[in-house]
Amino acid sequence: MRRVLLLVFMLAVAAGAFWWLGRPKPIPVLLAEVGRGKVEASVANTRAGSVEACQRTRLSPISGGRIAYLGIKKGDRVKKGQVLLRLWNDDQQAQSGLAQTQVESARKRVGEICALADNAEREAARMAKLRARGFVSEGGEEKARFEATSRRAACDTVRADVTQAQARVKVTKVEQGRTVLVAPFDGTVADIVGELGEYTTPSPPGVATPPAIDLIDDSCLYIKAPMDEVDAPKIRVGQAARVTLDALPGKVLPAHVKRVAPYVVAVEKQARTVDVEANLDQPPAPGELLVGYSADLEVILDTRENTLRVPTSTLLEGSKVLLYRPDTGRLEERAIKRGITNWEYTEVLEGLKAGDRIVISLEREGVKAGAPVTAEAVAAGK
Repeated sequence: MRRVLLLVFMLAVAAGAFWWLGRPKPIPVLLAEVGRGKVEASVANTRAGSVEACQRTRLSPISGGRIAYLGIKKGDRVKKGQVLLRLWNDDQQAQSGLAQTQVESARKRVGEICALADNAEREAARMAKLRARGFVSEGGEEKARFEATSRRAACDTVRADVTQAQARVKVTKVEQGRTVLVAPFDGTVADIVGELGEYTTPSPPGVATPPAIDLIDDSCLYIKAPMDEVDAPKIRVGQAARVTLDALPGKVLPAHVKRVAPYVVAVEKQARTVDVEANLDQPPAPGELLVGYSADLEVILDTRENTLRVPTSTLLEGSKVLLYRPDTGRLEERAIKRGITNWEYTEVLEGLKAGDRIVISLEREGVKAGAPVTAEAVAAGK
């Protein structure tokens, strides 16, 4: 009997040793504690956006010609109405001088001919009085009256000549305006195509001719970024946004949406997008933000304060997480009901409670529901 009991004991020990040696070893995992905090739902641009100027114009003369005056250089600040460039227009100036001379000449003729008309009308009036008293024949009176009418018509004609000459002066000034570029607003000269003495041509629509002068008003800037057409219906004017720029690393600029384009931009081999524009709430100091900088725009669609949340990276397919059970030392797959979400956090409406611990290190081998684990570290949810 003792031998039987000893044999049974030895078999039990052997079985226990076999199980102990063959048991699955706990997997070290990183855990995050479910907590409360802010969660934002947002959308971001699909391609890099850019810093744009509220006013930017690419100027070219209406007609071609040789550059006779270039009063600016790249980077200059200019005022509205300042002459930037003038083409050779000596011929037009000569025409303008001739037209002005014609105006002066016509005005002098008005004085002469209209004085004769006044005199003829007075003479006609005297002849009418003499005719009434019988001192002048009817033919003499008619001749005086005809002379007065003729002189008055000549006076009106030379007055019309003055008007015509003045119109000719205006025409020559308009022609000269075709050869002059004037700043339409205060701004900075970004680029100049052409040098003094070179020939420049206008840039008509549809022809890829570079403009003579690129003028930027950098006192007013905004952000323009392409958003995926799927996200565009969620975006509204006035929504809060955040702007980040490669040129200003680590800096986040608050902004608000000012415009959502009413059309879709289709670029070959690229996703269809909608341009969204945003104004900066607190623009950086002058010169810190340059037109043309690449920029990323994140539009905030919704915000939940002090809500239960988990890191979005901990979610499995089907809105599930791996919950650590300290009583068993194993992982349990737990389905949750999600609220709003972004790339960092996801709101939890049902399925978890504050203080629960879930797995962060999902990429480690063997991490799955039912696996025995040991907590390597715990990150508190914020």
